[in-house]
Amino acid sequence: DQVRFEIGAYALNPDIKVIAPWREWDLNSREKLLSYAESAGIPIEKKANKSPYSMDANLLHISFEGLILEDPNVEPEEDMWRWSVSPMNAPNEPESISITFEKGDGVAINGERLSPAAFWGKLNELGGKHGIGRLDLVENRYVGMKSRGCYETPGGSIYLKAHRAIESLCLDREEAHLKDSIMPKYAELIYNGYWFSPEREALQALIDKTQQRVSGVVRLKLYKGNVIVIGRESKNSLFS
Repeated sequence: DQVRFEIGAYALNPDIKVIAPWREWDLNSREKLLSYAESAGIPIEKKANKSPYSMDANLLHISFEGLILEDPNVEPEEDMWRWSVSPMNAPNEPESISITFEKGDGVAINGERLSPAAFWGKLNELGGKHGIGRLDLVENRYVGMKSRGCYETPGGSIYLKAHRAIESLCLDREEAHLKDSIMPKYAELIYNGYWFSPEREALQALIDKTQQRVSGVVRLKLYKGNVIVIGRESKNSLFS
């Protein structure tokens, strides 16, 4: 993240000076960072008497690294997860929902139009309730090392399945294949912190063009960690 923050900051204002304590100061452990934060009055969420996992959260996901996760063969602790129940403890009955898309963007859940923030909050709530969206990954970092991380993205997991379903109805075959072919590059740019780069913006223009006719409704069932598409409809459907 230090690279992502630095690249983003310089893109917005090349004249500022970025200070990276982890690299430049003697704050090279979580314990030292926590001690410094406490002395400087910087609030940090953590469990009592226990160094926290390294956690980053936004509307789309929460990630966990560190502690026992440093061993890629150790199962995550159940009390680590924040947004989701275990699929084994999720409700025994499936829940049916619908997502409405307009030009590729989700705008309503079960027919209720929501702001983007409320949309993702609701989708996270629904997914977390049904044990959806837990991921355990070994990633390839920008700085050249592998890193094991666990993620919760309940809403994102539902959204991905639904969006692919409505795209399958509305996108021409070659258009869909072209979009899929550039997605690894697009994801790599964002992952490495190049959101403000001209190449990301160029790819974005292509992606936005593909989404102009991606409108309709997708129906899904949520059940014990699974997202099951049960129907999709669109006035722009190419299905005959």
